[in-house]
Amino acid sequence: MLSNNIYAEDRIPNQWVRAWQNYRKNTRAMFGLWSLLLLLLVTIAAPWLSPYSATQQLPDLLLAPSWHPDGKIDLFFGTDDLGRDMYSRLVLGTRYTFGSAILVTVIAATIGITIGVLAGMTKGLLSSTLNHILDTIMSIPSLLLALITITFLGEGLAQVMFAVCLALIPRFIRAIYTAVHLEMEKDYIIAARLDGASNFYLLYHSILPNVIATMVSEISRAISVSILDIAALGFLGLGALSPLPEWGTMLGEALDLTYIAPWTVTLPGIAITVCVITINLVGDGLRQAIIAGVD
Repeated sequence: MLSNNIYAEDRIPNQWVRAWQNYRKNTRAMFGLWSLLLLLLVTIAAPWLSPYSATQQLPDLLLAPSWHPDGKIDLFFGTDDLGRDMYSRLVLGTRYTFGSAILVTVIAATIGITIGVLAGMTKGLLSSTLNHILDTIMSIPSLLLALITITFLGEGLAQVMFAVCLALIPRFIRAIYTAVHLEMEKDYIIAARLDGASNFYLLYHSILPNVIATMVSEISRAISVSILDIAALGFLGLGALSPLPEWGTMLGEALDLTYIAPWTVTLPGIAITVCVITINLVGDGLRQAIIAGVD
């Protein structure tokens, strides 16, 4: 249909479209995104992708991976000291390490961001008290907080997830509180208040779009910290208990086999490293894309 308008109209994309366009230009970020989607797919479909159960014992003990002259093609990553298939245990372990970290971060982010936003929009004694309490808590490493919590709750994967979640919530609150509080002090917020804008309007249309980069950065960092903390506690024997194929627990159990069967140690370590690098690539790419989209 013909238009009477003689001027060409350019449709300006919104913030999210601009962010996606910027993200697609980042090759490393796109590689991380595809890797993340693959990890999520493996986590969801782990029972169907593993040919054996995590506890099934095969006749071949400490069988080398298939690329070794003594390996077998049907046991691609070899077996451990009990004859359990390493490939199946690594695939099933995505649910206990990577999947647990995602779940813990979602819960901690929901609670921490909500409290941080509400606290950041307040002033006075409540805001100052919360700020000092969070500074004190954040001076303690998250792994140490998790260890203290496990001391009271006991060992196990559920206890570790709860402990890591409690350790992450104050960091979310502190980061979001600081970002929102700084945003509330800017001139355009004061001008909007003078125009009669409500707190909900300011939050939805002005504050959240400008602190989304901080949220993304904190979420990606929290997932990486969760993966490392869950694996570290499993390595120390305080997390997932054997025979659960949690990667940190697998590392701790195979530590004595480092020289005899190095694949039992290196493979879980590589899996943890790949997950952390993938999350960092996606998080860093998202943060840069959102900042560029806002500008």
